[in-house]
Amino acid sequence: MKKHSTPTDPAYATAMQGGGLRLTPQRRHVYEVLMQKRDHPTATEVFLRVQKRMASISLATVYNCLETMVGNGLVKAVHVDREPTRFCANLREHGHFHCTGCGLISDIEFSHSKESHGWKLPDGYLVTQQDVSLRGLCGNCTSGADSSHKTLQHAHKSTH
Repeated sequence: MKKHSTPTDPAYATAMQGGGLRLTPQRRHVYEVLMQKRDHPTATEVFLRVQKRMASISLATVYNCLETMVGNGLVKAVHVDREPTRFCANLREHGHFHCTGCGLISDIEFSHSKESHGWKLPDGYLVTQQDVSLRGLCGNCTSGADSSHKTLQHAHKSTH
């Protein structure tokens, strides 16, 4: 039987083995897909990408792999309103920006002090986890919104 190599990221092997989990080819492919294109894919999108490498994989297996990786701290689950869960391979402290125009989800970095994580908190409060999600329009949608907004303004002015 052919032995599969583990991904080059040592965090993968450490987290999986630390959790007492086998380094299966299915988990390896799912992890590699998430690391290659960090665009916050849904489980279905991950499945379609992995299926190109491993035709025999099932959607249920991808869901199980993702659940295992979230549980072992390899990826984060990102929840946006009532949409399907998305998966983020960026493990640094960060938030997410959700473009309401095109649906793009981007990582947003923020500066923070060790004490407050960027928030003004009452004395004695200690942040142990934060989930920041901002909504608005990305640069592409903003420029499109600006031109359509100007068109609407022009149409409104010419009718009055």
